[in-house]
Amino acid sequence: MKWKNKVSVVGTGIFTLLGIAYIMPILIVLMNSFKKKVYINKEPFVLPTEKTWNGLENYLTAIDKYELLSSVGWTVFITVGSVLVILLCTSMCAWYITRVQGRFTRGLYLLCVFSMVVPFQMVMFTLSLVADRTRLNTPWGIIIIYLGFGAGLAVFMFCGFVKSIPLEIEEAALMDGCTPLRTFFSVVLPIMKPTYISVGILETMWIWNDFLLPYLVLDLNKYKTISIAIQYMKGSYGRVDMGAVMAALIIAVIPVIIFYLSCQKHIIKGVAAGAVKG
Repeated sequence: MKWKNKVSVVGTGIFTLLGIAYIMPILIVLMNSFKKKVYINKEPFVLPTEKTWNGLENYLTAIDKYELLSSVGWTVFITVGSVLVILLCTSMCAWYITRVQGRFTRGLYLLCVFSMVVPFQMVMFTLSLVADRTRLNTPWGIIIIYLGFGAGLAVFMFCGFVKSIPLEIEEAALMDGCTPLRTFFSVVLPIMKPTYISVGILETMWIWNDFLLPYLVLDLNKYKTISIAIQYMKGSYGRVDMGAVMAALIIAVIPVIIFYLSCQKHIIKGVAAGAVKG
């Protein structure tokens, strides 16, 4: 018993150090976001003092000079829209694949799983060309593209969970006069709530932090996500306003951290329900 306690203490210590190592970069960025920019390069690991303190000036500069709120608005629109479309379409697709057995559904499932294996770099140039020609280079059009890239994982998790739902529940609903569509929305969808939450969290974190896909697809003269806006803060001759950049990074990171912490208890539950029970 004593040996197990020692292992537990050592394990706790190791994971505590790892946790500190992971959170330190965020704390350093937060600390420097309140400093005058001249001191960020000189004393990046020193706490702000009365001499180096700059208050909210860096945040105001990021918002006013670099129009960061507009980028945040487009990021929120793209993230929320993409996640809602992914959840609705992939859950219905997974239900159809699981309940309708046949060559077509098996092939569709394999295509969804295979899409998780294909590297994005293989299709990014073709994707950029197709998006321009089909007018998908807008915040509305990119939602369709995110649906294509996010469908693989979502369908995989939803299929695993649907297999655990007793078929008798759906049969009873059909006998009571429900159409297949009403059966899905009234019976199946509420049962799939844990997986909906898990997939929603994972897709939200991916889309919010994504840089490459919006950079390749969007018309950057009109629309910029927050990650692209931060990249565009670099001035002429490579000069960077580090104070504004640090503030912008905090504005970009804090919402997704709060979202993750408030929903993290649902992740393991949903992943286990979607990947183990099936």
